[in-house]
Amino acid sequence: MASQRKTPETPDAARSPLESVRVAREAALDAARPEAVAKRRAQGRLTAREGIDAFLDPGSFVEIGRVAKPAREDMAGAADGVVMGHGLAHGRPVAVMAYDYTVHAGTQGYVNHLKTDRLYALAAANRWPVVSWLEGGGARPHDFAVSMRGDTHTFVNAARLSGLVPTIGIVSGRCFAGNANLAGLCDILIATEQAVMGMAGPALVQQALGFTPKPEEIGPAQVHVEAGAVDALVKDDAAAAALARKAIGHFMGATPPGRAPDTAKLREIVPADPMQGYNVRRVLDHLCDVESIVELRPRFGGAAVTALARIEGMPVGVVASQPTYLGGAIDSPTSDKIARFVQMCDAHDLPMILLVDTPGLMVGPAVEKTALVRHSARILVALANASVPFLTVVMRKAYGLGYYVLGSKALSPALLLAWPTAEFGGMGLEGAAAIIWKKDFAAIADEAERRRALEDKTDHLMRMNTALEVGGRFEYDDVIDPAATRDMLAKTLRALPKPPPRAGRKRAIDSW
Repeated sequence: MASQRKTPETPDAARSPLESVRVAREAALDAARPEAVAKRRAQGRLTAREGIDAFLDPGSFVEIGRVAKPAREDMAGAADGVVMGHGLAHGRPVAVMAYDYTVHAGTQGYVNHLKTDRLYALAAANRWPVVSWLEGGGARPHDFAVSMRGDTHTFVNAARLSGLVPTIGIVSGRCFAGNANLAGLCDILIATEQAVMGMAGPALVQQALGFTPKPEEIGPAQVHVEAGAVDALVKDDAAAAALARKAIGHFMGATPPGRAPDTAKLREIVPADPMQGYNVRRVLDHLCDVESIVELRPRFGGAAVTALARIEGMPVGVVASQPTYLGGAIDSPTSDKIARFVQMCDAHDLPMILLVDTPGLMVGPAVEKTALVRHSARILVALANASVPFLTVVMRKAYGLGYYVLGSKALSPALLLAWPTAEFGGMGLEGAAAIIWKKDFAAIADEAERRRALEDKTDHLMRMNTALEVGGRFEYDDVIDPAATRDMLAKTLRALPKPPPRAGRKRAIDSW
């Protein structure tokens, strides 16, 4: 008997079971909701399904829970407001989920919590990376009558993915309360210029503080970029999907070697004058595969650059001193930025490259008020306990505890190289000279003569601590032509053993 296709006069009861399934499945798709899609178009936005399609390999998406509906029978809502499943990115499996803002403002309902929990369980069991689009308004109050708030496992399950599988979040548009909590749990968080994020939306702010801000006044994207909550800011939804796809590729193993940069330029970047600054991003540009770099938290912790990159197709995490900020001296925000990045690389078996040019830890009364003694210790704890290999290159200054915590010989790097411009010391050499010969200088009455004596002794220490002198004492594995750095790093990376397979988590990653 032929199935009956529903017509305006055909009641639901007259459909065959197969026809009912077809209608229910199609009702969840964008084509069935033209008004909602048109509104997104007017805002220059992608729908939840379009974002997933832009990220995944074409035709690879397997959706789970398409026919799910809100727990309350008097409410409609395609897929209960969350599109999810698995697919391929770069030919490798990955779990994806996207809150659908066109369905009850992307709020978290009882059923879509069940869906999300199911996806997290599959991701944990199969070791799938998780990529999430997190736009939405938090808990859906309408579902309170059918769910126990204390029995929501979604946030706990998301936290238990930390360090087990790579997690990337995308925030575009408004992201509040529970949705924002999931954003804060991601290894990497990408935001668009339109994003707004906060632990409470306008209604809850009004209840707690007595005024009602506009959503854009609570936490615009730029605020979170400066504060370090967002790892990368992009123009729009399409750019966010593209960056997430690029970033997740770094956790999926080696690829054919990328286009090689002009490594000869590395000879020109670090100035001969040790007091002259330079942008270390230029070093990365001429060291790593072209267009492979994904910088994280660029506006936070300015004394270091942290980035995912590739060297001859091999994925690495890069920590590089940034002399344009505090001369590369490590302060508390920079310590936090480096420590968390080291944890992430270690958790996901990414070898690291440390590019060093630091005068040490930042000093003075102001920085001590930030608890630098604790924050700087986070770098050492993370790196000293990491099992992933790292390779250190001293580009210029390697002074004091700043160098010690950034891959010094004491931390047993797999390779420790220096460039001809490298300087070495337990502290700044002028300061060291002032302490070592303090009595001699005090005996010189003439101030100008005393200053000349200090300069002479500083020059003496400089000569004793040049790259060649330190290399001659075998405190570096070698002193090399900067142009040879990429080749030596690549050969060493290939010589290192592959990380052993593991079924469980090596370590959790600090959310900060």
